[in-house]
Amino acid sequence: MTLPSRPSLSLSRRAVRAAAVAAAATLLMTGCGTDSDDARGDAGKEPAASATRTVKDATGRAVEVPADPKRIVTLTQEDLDAVLALGLKPVGITNGQGLDKPPAYLADKVRGIDVVGNLLQPVMDKVVAAKPDLILAGDMQDEQVLKQLREITPATLVTTAPTDDWKLSLRGIGNAVNKLGAANEVITEHENAARAAGEKLGANKGAEVSIVRWNPDGPSWMENKQFASGIALEMGLKRPKAQNKDGNAHTPSLSLEKINEIDGDWLFLSTLTSDGEKALEEVETKPAYKELKAVRTGHAVTVDGSVWSTRGGPLAADVVMNDISKALSAS
Repeated sequence: MTLPSRPSLSLSRRAVRAAAVAAAATLLMTGCGTDSDDARGDAGKEPAASATRTVKDATGRAVEVPADPKRIVTLTQEDLDAVLALGLKPVGITNGQGLDKPPAYLADKVRGIDVVGNLLQPVMDKVVAAKPDLILAGDMQDEQVLKQLREITPATLVTTAPTDDWKLSLRGIGNAVNKLGAANEVITEHENAARAAGEKLGANKGAEVSIVRWNPDGPSWMENKQFASGIALEMGLKRPKAQNKDGNAHTPSLSLEKINEIDGDWLFLSTLTSDGEKALEEVETKPAYKELKAVRTGHAVTVDGSVWSTRGGPLAADVVMNDISKALSAS
């Protein structure tokens, strides 16, 4: 049960998870030039152009990166989301998950930035033309592609391991761009906002929320540690009994005979492909779908799969939180 385009990586990053989550006091690096965001040296002093730091990426690989990267290329929308949330603007990006263009929720922020390929499928000539001094390669698995990227710049990092949630990935990216302190602030602000939003849901406070992606061959519900599910739980919402599982992915597609598993007080539905969208439109005419409690009560909400069905990031988290708040506050 894995999300699309997310094959297995080394899990060596688990060794640093506790330190990163607890206080991010243990930086995944050894100093070489300037230090990380939590120990920068003299306040306000700009690092020398040649200054570098050594950080560990999500696979445990030591990578020398610029202390103050100026030309960042991101190969996933999660990397892009994180970089933008940290106040940086990349020089090259890829299209969103399941899209032939950048994700809509980031469109205003990436206008004018060169697209260097599709998700985890960079066009090398375009990457070269972007002249990156840092490449954030998401959960890239293809060693041949990684080799080519490292020939463009050795400062190429795999930023996400299979068990990483968006917060751990953000901390890793924050460390890579020398903004670990800012990454922790973003996470704290999000967690406070999620709790506050959950308190404002009135009669729907603590409601059971079903989170489903509709595939061409049927629905898959998201486990508790999947991105959007985690946001719902942070808001104090609950999961239907059938979906109260602690994994970080989604189920295989379900048949109509098991469609009751996707029911809840509220049902949030997304798709990632045109075939999935067509399949959802077809099932909406069937009695089994119409008999779901969430459908009968008008509590079935269609949301953007390129946000809800991804690994996520801080800006995507705002979208999910706002989608939930808008739907549940209006009822």
